[in-house]
Amino acid sequence: MIYEHIDGVKVTAQFAWEGDLRYRYQLEIVLNDAAHTGKTVCVVMQNPSYAGEDVADKSVQFMEKVVFKKGLAEFEGVSRLIVVNQFAFIQTNSFQGLPHEIGSLNDAAIRAALFESDIVILGWGSSNRFEQRKAFVLGLLGEMEPKALYMTRMHPSRGRYDNFIQPYSILEP
Repeated sequence: MIYEHIDGVKVTAQFAWEGDLRYRYQLEIVLNDAAHTGKTVCVVMQNPSYAGEDVADKSVQFMEKVVFKKGLAEFEGVSRLIVVNQFAFIQTNSFQGLPHEIGSLNDAAIRAALFESDIVILGWGSSNRFEQRKAFVLGLLGEMEPKALYMTRMHPSRGRYDNFIQPYSILEP
């Protein structure tokens, strides 16, 4: 199934080919009528599928709705959503999370997205089997000025809107 981006947004994507593998390092979604002073949310998910400038995927569309459409107090004044992933390798099925699937530019893309954001959502759900990548992301957050930090109750591709966004502390196990 193909998913569309929500109405009223402009989307840009940073893709790269490395050898015969394709990576997506960042997806930026900005409200068309956004004030330049609006807040930025960064969501860190597991790995990208096919979402790009012209088409969303289930997870990206779900996060667009959560941040821009559901009227949640946590996202009041947000005009920009940056999507990055623990692994930048584009794959929809049988993802393994191998070291070469991180992508050579991915750590820098995650760091930049976190730095530019006011709010961070750890969008991998309540479990994350990629402990080294999780530790990397949490380590970066620990080095930065404190940000509003949330975790999704489940992976966005299986999300339900009720209580989907939960407060999170990097001090939690």
